[in-house]
Amino acid sequence: MQNRRSFIRGSGLVLSAAALGGLAACSRTSTGGGAGEGEDGGLLATLQDAGKIVVGFAGEAPYSFDDNGEITGATLAMHREIFGELGIDTVEGKLTDWNSLIPGLNAGQFDAVSAGMSILPERCAEAAFSEPEFQYTTALMVPKGNPEGLEDMQSFVDSGLTVATMSGAVESTYASDLGLESIEVGGPQDGVDALSSGNADAFALTAISLNWLAENSATDFEVTDSFVAEIDGEKQVGAGGTVFRKEDTSLLDAYNEKLAAIISDPERYLSIVGDFGFTKEELPPEEMTAELLCSGDLSSLQ
Repeated sequence: MQNRRSFIRGSGLVLSAAALGGLAACSRTSTGGGAGEGEDGGLLATLQDAGKIVVGFAGEAPYSFDDNGEITGATLAMHREIFGELGIDTVEGKLTDWNSLIPGLNAGQFDAVSAGMSILPERCAEAAFSEPEFQYTTALMVPKGNPEGLEDMQSFVDSGLTVATMSGAVESTYASDLGLESIEVGGPQDGVDALSSGNADAFALTAISLNWLAENSATDFEVTDSFVAEIDGEKQVGAGGTVFRKEDTSLLDAYNEKLAAIISDPERYLSIVGDFGFTKEELPPEEMTAELLCSGDLSSLQ
């Protein structure tokens, strides 16, 4: 399957980032972010010289997480492949709270965000996204047997039931937009704890994350079939990508070029991310681009 998609380099730069201008102007750290685009080829050249890139991650398996002191996951596997091809052999992770990932990136605490982060208009206003890497769907973690018969986010409307969502994750937006009874948790394990304590009737997160959690930890819960959330009659199709600072265009363009070759070859894609539960179903379709997702107009993807 050659030429599955055409990539629009530099997409994700469609909105103003004035609100974070001060952070973007902060001095860079020693991670490699010291050179601007006009200095010696920009950040890409700096990182190639150093042979190392520092990425921020939030610990959501199977995208990027700490496994007995070693950072791993599908996003990290993708990054080691792509950055390695760019002459940057070492990918070093910095564990960061989810809501601090983009602010930390713009403050120069790391060089990119490695978290499979959903490409959303409000995030595109603050940073630049790569082309989509993982298409995602949502699922619910529920008690065994799913006693409330929950199927999707609409199942909670006027139900008196409470859904737990991860702070900063797109499922929190769904809950807010639908006016649901909800609580926000700090991470996946906190969602399980909310279920265990009875503080929530279900935990909503990306299906790939919940299935990984159910298969790799001892829980008394099960995961529903995945679904695409719907808000005001519009399906919330979407995908995640790697996040860069807006000024680091040489790095973004080089990354997208290498990513295009991987996305156009499903067998290669699966050889990189398949061990983490990803399948061809997670390959973004040809028409799904960062520019389109950043625009917020999903009508062509319905």
